[in-house]
Amino acid sequence: MVSKNERNSYRRVVTGQENGKSIIQSDERLEAYRFKAVPGFEHTLLWENLGIPDLSQDQKPGSYPQSLIPGPGGSTLHIVKYPPAGVLEDQTLDFAAAVKEYAERLPGLSDSFEREDPGMHRTNTVDYAVVLEGEIWLEMDDGKTVHLIRGDTVIQNGTRHAWHNKRQENATMLFVILGAKN
Repeated sequence: MVSKNERNSYRRVVTGQENGKSIIQSDERLEAYRFKAVPGFEHTLLWENLGIPDLSQDQKPGSYPQSLIPGPGGSTLHIVKYPPAGVLEDQTLDFAAAVKEYAERLPGLSDSFEREDPGMHRTNTVDYAVVLEGEIWLEMDDGKTVHLIRGDTVIQNGTRHAWHNKRQENATMLFVILGAKN
């Protein structure tokens, strides 16, 4: 059974080499960031590479990046928990506070959100997205949607889109975001 403290954290094990032998470089729990302005929305940055990894060097996590959107050859790894339907439609939700918190916690990504159609965005990336739990809808241009369930995968090739949780339970997704040329 998972303890209460582990429910909103993810274990990250990083391997490396020492004297030509494989080792466990680090083994730690990363706490999910729980958004205050959008109850139930959580984001965890698990890893980032600013460019093409150089395996002759130790691979270590850096400080929180200036942008979650990597440049060409870079990558980021995320887990995102989307709150149940209705949270974003709640009339008491402070949208100004949400926009500010998104800008602080989702740098680069928040810049891509459209003002006239919140949630819709496009980045110069190829995203591998996997539904870990729950159900979610991928919205494309003209309101076309695809319903996704646990285990479904999306390869997002730099296209305009948004994610919507229409159920009353959380939806959790894993994202590998690869920086691409435009």
